Amino acid sequence: MFKKIILSLFASLFLVNIANSRDQIYVVGSSTVYPFATVVAENFGKKTGYKVPKIESTGSGGGMKLFCKGLGTNHPDITNASRRVKKGEFIKCQDNSIDFVELKVGYDGIVIANSKKSPQLNITKRQLFLALGKMIPEGNKEGGKLVDNFNTKWSDIDPNLPNIKIEVLGPPPTSGTRDAFNELAIEGGCKTFPKLKAIKKQDKKKYKALCRGIREDGAYIEAGENDNLIVQKLTENQNAFGVFGFSFLMENESIIQGSLVNDKAPTMENIADKSYGVSRPLYVYIKSAHVDIIPGIREFIAEFTHEDTWGPGGILEERGLIPMPTEERIKFSNDAKSMNALAKR
Repeated sequence: MFKKIILSLFASLFLVNIANSRDQIYVVGSSTVYPFATVVAENFGKKTGYKVPKIESTGSGGGMKLFCKGLGTNHPDITNASRRVKKGEFIKCQDNSIDFVELKVGYDGIVIANSKKSPQLNITKRQLFLALGKMIPEGNKEGGKLVDNFNTKWSDIDPNLPNIKIEVLGPPPTSGTRDAFNELAIEGGCKTFPKLKAIKKQDKKKYKALCRGIREDGAYIEAGENDNLIVQKLTENQNAFGVFGFSFLMENESIIQGSLVNDKAPTMENIADKSYGVSRPLYVYIKSAHVDIIPGIREFIAEFTHEDTWGPGGILEERGLIPMPTEERIKFSNDAKSMNALAKR
């Protein structure tokens, strides 16, 4: 309690001078949300006369770390995330006297893409687990003892898959895209083995480590937070695949293609109706204490939640963001207007 009182006093001192020392919104976070936030920021600057917000692509985890570190001019006002805030991050913010507003802004698919000069891949979640999981059943079969991943080629998993080396470029552990890919694709495939799925009831920690663990022998290559770099690598290496958000596929659809997962292509329609099973919501988190001190935060969020921005046919849909259903947009738009802080996680 005493620590929280001291932190609150320091926070108050920081905030006294913040308006005089910074007149530009500072945003960090997800590389997936970055292009959407940048478009909104540019429109916001043109329409309002406020300075265009400073936006940095740090990854969802990196953004939350910076966001929850403290209050004041040296700390971000907003962080973007391609997955929901984790319980540990929420507690860290609370420990530092930081309350924040949670704003869901839309949906996105995670694609497994390759060069258009190569055949399009049609793969299942089980096959993705067998390709990239750290520990897999011996012989790729139900009941096999767990061993280090031994598959070197896609055809080792299924002869119908390409007879080429497994080589997948993707984001690092600090990325929300990596978190979501591990959960939706890798764990999604792991759960197709009943004996592995059963571990969850016995030992959740063991299950998570097994079903979300990514191999570290070079088949999966961490390519940083720069999704454009992954796209470039795919054009240079026609045997490689890359993992990133749907918007980057749309931006580069003339040179790369998304793989089918469980027979569903990563299209806007399939992501919107959730038939493409590797999709997730995107979020923006706003620091409550900065809202009425840093100029323009309310107006920036109002621009983000305008129907012409995030609604059907809006500027963000044109760039690959999948709009939320009407009821969700109304709910989160109201939350943004009232700036109600997230109470628990």
